[in-house]
Amino acid sequence: MESALKNATFVPLLLAASTALAAGPAFEPQRLASHVKVLSSDALEGRAPNTPGEEKTVAYLIEQFQAAGLKPGGDVVDGKASWTQKVPLGRFEIKGPLALSLANGDKSEPLAQGEQIAVRAAMNGESKVDFKNAPLVFVGYGVSAPERKWDDFKGVDLKGKLAVVLINDPDFDTGKGAFGGKAMTYYGRWTYKFEEMARRGAIGTLIVHETAPASYGWDTVKNSNTNVMYDVVRKEPAKSHAPMEAWIQRDLATALFKRAGLDFEAARKQARLRTFKPVELKGQTLSAQYAVDAQVINSNNVVARIDGSERPNQYVMYSGHWDHLGVGLADAKGDTIYNGAVDNGTGIAALLEMARTYAGRPAPKRSVVFMALTAEERGLMGSEYYAANPLYPLGSTVGVINMDALSPYGPARNFSLSGSAKQDLLDRLVGTAKQWKVRFSPDPKPEAGHFFRSDHFPFAKRGVPAISFQSGEDLVDGGVKAGAAHEEAYTTNNYHQPSDEFNPAWPFTGMARDMEILFALGNDLANSSDWPTWSKDSEFRAARDASAGERK
Repeated sequence: MESALKNATFVPLLLAASTALAAGPAFEPQRLASHVKVLSSDALEGRAPNTPGEEKTVAYLIEQFQAAGLKPGGDVVDGKASWTQKVPLGRFEIKGPLALSLANGDKSEPLAQGEQIAVRAAMNGESKVDFKNAPLVFVGYGVSAPERKWDDFKGVDLKGKLAVVLINDPDFDTGKGAFGGKAMTYYGRWTYKFEEMARRGAIGTLIVHETAPASYGWDTVKNSNTNVMYDVVRKEPAKSHAPMEAWIQRDLATALFKRAGLDFEAARKQARLRTFKPVELKGQTLSAQYAVDAQVINSNNVVARIDGSERPNQYVMYSGHWDHLGVGLADAKGDTIYNGAVDNGTGIAALLEMARTYAGRPAPKRSVVFMALTAEERGLMGSEYYAANPLYPLGSTVGVINMDALSPYGPARNFSLSGSAKQDLLDRLVGTAKQWKVRFSPDPKPEAGHFFRSDHFPFAKRGVPAISFQSGEDLVDGGVKAGAAHEEAYTTNNYHQPSDEFNPAWPFTGMARDMEILFALGNDLANSSDWPTWSKDSEFRAARDASAGERK
């Protein structure tokens, strides 16, 4: 625990003596199990936005919040607060045949969607993608970072070309270099790479998938990218999205390089260096033709609140995403429903029970907001929309406690976060968890970029202290070996797959214990006058400082 915080450059806020262990609530594993069972049932059809599954999910959430005695905290309609915040989204789906082929000189071969390549529905505002024999250019990690004196492009013109890009950062393999070692920066995220190629006018991007630097297998890539896509509604979408956004298997990339007279592994090593220069894959071209159904739809964040007794205009927020992938490609058993039991039936079950528990106690001094967010699986869309259009001022938001994909197993001796950014909110959580003899373990896989992959991030980048809680792996029953085995099995076999289904054997006792800790953290904040912030050297500190005038 002390290793991550001992080196912090700020003085932690002093925690008041807490009676949480003696007087705090206990959470019932059976109630958590009941929520997860409902949320991940086939009847909810995988909880995709703008589907009958969303309608059923939103109805269930509102029903639960109402039954618990909370107030609606969403959009004001006809002078009254509603239970939802409308979230307009661009919805994009490939319609009809999808023709993809690679050419090596005069020889052409078709590519199979979902097997060698995973092509996303185009989000550039056009109704079709149609190009022939686009040249391929390898641009290393596709990074332009002037502050690190790093430029993978060296002036290459990508207009009319497809950029072939590696996933993660140049430091991933060696663990050292200009990008801070193993921990992924935003330059390593696939979202950045797609955005950067669009800014440079490329006709598209082909990200080379490798399991270790991506932190998940090909099945996750396939299932996440070959179904309906969503995006925030943009005035000029082509500035953020090239016509083609896709992933390719490493084996296909290796073959492409070989046909071009190049060695993929040698080029990959060269891409780790500042001196790297783009390389054209001579003789290799790609053609694509498919139609895209593009429309604007409305989804919903579901919002409930408890008004503070003394400072109702200051807000502590709990969040989690209600959505999953809906109905998609069939697995080996023919199952097409992506139920999302762990991801994120668990987080929403925790949110509902947290709200019910708060509602059954005297109101805290500050208001507490509970938000079930949409379209997280489509790129944090619901949280991004809220953070850009907040119902409650971000400057007056004390902190955000996000819950995503919690462990349904037994209690652990530790906990973690998505990323380990230095901030007072983490200090407070560490101090609170000590009362349960639970220690903090820094993100075990910082190279996976979890900090950028959960709903706390749109708040954090705007300066709001925000964390995304992660269950620990050092299980009381079985230790780290058992916890790591559960995590590995889930990531490999169930993450973003139809097999993420409810298991009646799950005890949920670890979640119940972790929720005691998270309740104590939020309740202490809601009854204090403290304003947590980021460390002095954090990239989010300036935004938080700039909103100081909103905190009264």
